Amino acid sequence: MAGHEPKRVNRDKGLRSEQRALDYLLAAGLTLLTRNYRCRQGEIDLVMTDSNCLVFVEVRYRASNRFADAAGSVDLRKQAKIRRTAQNFLGRHLGLTDAPVRFDVVAFDGAEVDQCRLQWTKDAFRV
Repeated sequence: MAGHEPKRVNRDKGLRSEQRALDYLLAAGLTLLTRNYRCRQGEIDLVMTDSNCLVFVEVRYRASNRFADAAGSVDLRKQAKIRRTAQNFLGRHLGLTDAPVRFDVVAFDGAEVDQCRLQWTKDAFRV
């Protein structure tokens, strides 16, 4: 179908955007705990710490904002899924349950990941 990229190309762009987000957040002083945490409830792209705060990061890339821009695509349904996945993570990492928690979104909009502007929204949504 015209206008649809093969899954392999989309996956590659997703991996590149995630790596770019990780590099940016590491340079900003955050520390990586794990990438692509998966459980039955869903997946969280990056789990990091920022000082004493536990940060769950959703990375979004959109080549087109025809339906929603990258940041706007983290709708209430997606937020709920991320929260449930974060609860699963905390249930498996009991030593982190006392840390304050934050949900961030790193968004990229544009045709090429490497040329997109990175938009980091700290505390994008709450528990």
